[in-house]
Amino acid sequence: MNMPPSPQSPGPYGAPPPGQPTPGPYGVQQPWPQQPYPQQGFPQQPFPQQQGWGMPPMGPPAPRRNRTGLVIGIIAIVLVMLGGLGFAVSKLAGAAGGFPEAKYRLTVPPTLLNGQYTLAQDLTEKSQESLKNASQRDIRDPQGAAGQYSGAKGDGTSLVFSGVYGRVKNPAKQRDSMLRGAREGDGATIVTPPKDATPAGSDVKITCQVLSKSQGAFSVTFPMCAWGDSNTVGSVGVVSPASAGQNPSDIDVAQAAELTVKVRNEVRRPIGSGSTR
Repeated sequence: MNMPPSPQSPGPYGAPPPGQPTPGPYGVQQPWPQQPYPQQGFPQQPFPQQQGWGMPPMGPPAPRRNRTGLVIGIIAIVLVMLGGLGFAVSKLAGAAGGFPEAKYRLTVPPTLLNGQYTLAQDLTEKSQESLKNASQRDIRDPQGAAGQYSGAKGDGTSLVFSGVYGRVKNPAKQRDSMLRGAREGDGATIVTPPKDATPAGSDVKITCQVLSKSQGAFSVTFPMCAWGDSNTVGSVGVVSPASAGQNPSDIDVAQAAELTVKVRNEVRRPIGSGSTR
C-alpha cells in the first residue's frame, strides 16, 4: 500500500509544497490559488495578472495618467484665462461718451448648472491681481471674479470661469479683447478662430474659439467662449480627460456656447442681491 507523501515534502523539481505560491519563470510569482491542488489535475486558471514570460507588471492605468495631465491642463487654462482678463481691461482705447450705470456684478457660486459642477478653487484673488494697475479707459471700477469647478462625475472634468465687472464701455470689443489675450498667452495656440453664436434664450452674443495649450510634453485642446455686456465680461472653458490631444473637429463649439450662456445666467447677479460667494 502506497503511503501519501508527507505535507512537508517538496513537490517535483524542487517546487514548494502544495498550498504555497509557485514561483514562475524568471522569479515572477504566478497567481496560483492558495489551497492544495485537487488530485485530478490542475484547475484552469484565468491568470488575470500574468503579463507574459518574464514581463514586469504593467504600470498605472491610463485614466490615472490622464488625471495627472488634466491637472496640468487646468492650470494652463487658468493662466490663459486670467491673462486674457488683464488684457481685456488694459489694452483697448476708450470711445467717446459716458459709462453705463452699474446694475450687475459677477459672483462665484458654490455650484453651477444644478450641481453638475462644484467649486474647487476660488480664483477671485488671482483675477483681482491681474487687474492691478489696469487702465480704466474702458471699464470703470473693474472688479474680478473667477473660479475653477470640478465635475460631479469625478472623472477629472473641470470648468473654469473668469470675468470682470464694472461699468463697461464697448462690451463687444472687451469680449473680443479677452479672447485675444487668451490666445496670445504663453504657450497658447489658436486652433479654431473665433466664431459668433447667439444660443436660444440668450440676450447677448457669445464668441467661441478653440485653443491648444502646451505644458512640456503635455497638450490640452479646449473651447473657450466669452460674452460682454454693459456691466460684465466673462469667459468659460471646460477641460475633460478627452481634452488631452483631442481632435479640434470633435469639439462642439455650439454646445460650448450654450454652456457659457447658462454659466453667465448663474454668475451674473443684480447689484444689491444676496452674495453667492
